Amino acid sequence: MDENELISFAKKGDHRAFAILFREHYPLLVKYLMKITMNPDLAEEFAQGTMAKCVEKIHLFNGKSKFSSWLISIATNLYIDQHRKKKREREWNEGESATRKLQWYMESRNEEWTDALAALAKLTEEMRIPLILKHYYGYSYDEIGEILNIASGTAKSRVHHGLLAVRKELKLDDRSKQDLAKR
Repeated sequence: MDENELISFAKKGDHRAFAILFREHYPLLVKYLMKITMNPDLAEEFAQGTMAKCVEKIHLFNGKSKFSSWLISIATNLYIDQHRKKKREREWNEGESATRKLQWYMESRNEEWTDALAALAKLTEEMRIPLILKHYYGYSYDEIGEILNIASGTAKSRVHHGLLAVRKELKLDDRSKQDLAKR
């Protein structure tokens, strides 16, 4: 049976056809992933994840490329997604650590660590900086745009979304609704 027939049977749910396809392509996939990950255990893990994704998405294989190229594409995307996720986690952990250090620094100097500062710390830099420039230092949106080399409309948007996020974190909208309900 040739590869196209195996793929056709696999699309119909034939487990034997899947097994043959996997047996033929798994070694190539693992070798590719070893070069990408530089870690044999991760290569095996990603290869297995790729095969699982293949089973799930086999109906999307259109035959325009070789089956091995399709598998490598899936494996590469899984690797990139995992890499991005780990990078985001690492950046979040670093941010949390920096926030704790700043809080300790301020409290050790008898400076107040407010809920507002804690909420600001949770914003991305692209929202936090314009918000601070606008509401702590009084710069106009045009000035913020010049300082950050962005359009003034972008500065205004970032300040707006930053304020919404801070209000949500501080639950200010809930408090004002509760105050209105009491009246």
